[in-house]
Amino acid sequence: MTTYTLTKTRLYAGIWEGVLTGAGTDAPQLRVTHLGEAIDGVEVKEAKELKGWLVHVPIPANLMSDGVQTFIISDEKTGMTLNSFALLFGEVLAEDIRAEMGLLREELDLLKSAFRRHCVETS
Repeated sequence: MTTYTLTKTRLYAGIWEGVLTGAGTDAPQLRVTHLGEAIDGVEVKEAKELKGWLVHVPIPANLMSDGVQTFIISDEKTGMTLNSFALLFGEVLAEDIRAEMGLLREELDLLKSAFRRHCVETS
């Protein structure tokens, strides 16, 4: 059984890109799914200089919606998961970040007070 390694190189202009190594000389058959549905347009091109295959996964605009959108890249023959990526969108996430920032500010204020008290006590 061949061991594949799929490494992300970048996400640019709505296309997830990666390099697949360990696939041998035949083009691997990859399947990308979102919520169990296959994504069309996945490209696998040989990259001799990298001794592997370039993988391009276009992200359909209709799948970019609020929340966390997870995509799974797998070997179509074996079903083995090679990699995955998630995109985060929306107001719900902004509220989470604001809550975290509020907690961080409170902790920072507590640390400032403790540091000032320490400075007064040691001088």
